[in-house]
Amino acid sequence: MINLNTKERYLLEDEKSQEELCVSKYNEYASRANCNELKNLFSSLAQKEQEHLDSINQLLNGTIPNTNAGGGQSQNQQMGGSSSAPTMQNNTPVLSYDENDKKLCQDSLATEKYVSSTYNTAIFEFRDKNIRQVLNHIQKEEQEHGEKIYNYMNQHNMYN
Repeated sequence: MINLNTKERYLLEDEKSQEELCVSKYNEYASRANCNELKNLFSSLAQKEQEHLDSINQLLNGTIPNTNAGGGQSQNQQMGGSSSAPTMQNNTPVLSYDENDKKLCQDSLATEKYVSSTYNTAIFEFRDKNIRQVLNHIQKEEQEHGEKIYNYMNQHNMYN
């Protein structure tokens, strides 16, 4: 059983709030996205964020979650669908994305940047090495989420 001080409890409560928001946001975005590949990406992100939320709840309940079970599964999963490269018509690039999808991606990427930074701060505020390791594991996965969103955006010409 771990004992959290007041500051540590507040930090975990904040992370819990962020994870609840991510789960809700990604579930909503999966239903709003027009591209099936993006729908699948948001669905998988919602599942991973739920795992993070479960881990935070375990910490708040005084137990250290096992972060090794299934760790790396998200890295090995491939997004379905084909890469959509822009094509040219009359020397004008044809955008290979929907503006709504682009906005969902931009918001999601900004969310991942923020959430990753909150974990970075929290890691330095905990006395228990095991808790720091759990938070570091979650932060690494948040960075991987951001990378997946970035890769999707890049593959669909959302940065040009």
